[in-house]
Amino acid sequence: MPDDTTQTAFEQSSPDQPSREQPGADQPPLEQPYLELMRLVLEQGVERDDRTGVGTRSVFGHQMRFDLSRGFPLVTTKKLHLRSIIHELLWFLRGDTNIAYLREHGVRIWDEWADENGDLGPVYGYQWRSWPDPRGGHVDQIVTLLEQIRTNPGSRR
Repeated sequence: MPDDTTQTAFEQSSPDQPSREQPGADQPPLEQPYLELMRLVLEQGVERDDRTGVGTRSVFGHQMRFDLSRGFPLVTTKKLHLRSIIHELLWFLRGDTNIAYLREHGVRIWDEWADENGDLGPVYGYQWRSWPDPRGGHVDQIVTLLEQIRTNPGSRR
């Protein structure tokens, strides 16, 4: 069995913490809406051209809702490297544009786009933490988000 960072949610389950594959008798697995969407795309999806020339199938406007009190709905139909996901998110939140932090934590998914110094330019984290405003300054969207949640939790912005 692979190490815990590449196991599916089913493989990571324990007797005291049932997996998505073993829901309560009256509840479908957490990933059921995703699996139903995949079936819908296969059976009723519209074929579309894409930039690769391979093509895609899609359905328009489909929504899924998840009860997060039952757990986090990670896709278990493929392996996920959870530590890489966590470190990439932390890297984004830092506003970092250099892959040194990622490399220190064994994350290599950005390596091929970095220059010889490990710099990527204004990627996601930079944009989150330093979005240009019309007056020539910058907005830290994470700080703004947290401030809005604290001061105006009913906002729909």
